[in-house]
Amino acid sequence: MAETKILIVDDEPKIVKAVSYRLESEGYHVSTAYDGEEALRKATVERPDLIVLDLMLPRMDGYEVCRKVRKTMDTPIIILSARSDELDKVAGFQAGVDDYMTKPFSPAELALRVKAVLRRTKERQEAERANESISHGDLIIDRRTRTVKRAEKGVDVTAKEFDLLWLLAVNPSKVFTRDEILEKIWSSDYEADYKNVTVLVSRLRDKLEPDPANPRYIRTVWGVGYKFEP
Repeated sequence: MAETKILIVDDEPKIVKAVSYRLESEGYHVSTAYDGEEALRKATVERPDLIVLDLMLPRMDGYEVCRKVRKTMDTPIIILSARSDELDKVAGFQAGVDDYMTKPFSPAELALRVKAVLRRTKERQEAERANESISHGDLIIDRRTRTVKRAEKGVDVTAKEFDLLWLLAVNPSKVFTRDEILEKIWSSDYEADYKNVTVLVSRLRDKLEPDPANPRYIRTVWGVGYKFEP
């Protein structure tokens, strides 16, 4: 527990103090930042295990901090904000946050949520390390050999097609936005173009799906992105 690092980002010193006290009493190592630019700098240098992030920050708002962090790190993020509107929560989850709490809040509840998010993250990471081979029905994906089989027959896929398939299949039922796919499959400085994602999905469906017009594995979530349906 003592090695678990948490970065707390808020421009209200009283909130930073209250959250720090509670999480330190739980055995976490706590670092703090009071504006968006300082938060991004500390996240990059310190590589925390989790970030507690306010949205309304000086110099760079929480949404932008989250988007920039997500380009290079998978660090779980819990939003702690006075914004309680449903649209703000949706925007937060679309930016890649793992949980969202509104102010006023209970430090004890926040500590429980931190523990839950860290546990889910650890379980996902262990599953990814263990799952060198994934099987869904007659579809087998092997990360060690980077090969794909369907109905015991090899499927010839490109490097990008395999990366996309593995990303979706190792996170079954999780919806990935087109932005997330661009960031994870292409380099972070790649010029974003949704057409590349659409073409890659279409090519993969042509190779994998018994009926590409009615996909069985790679499903479209209209207005959001794509998911793998196990």
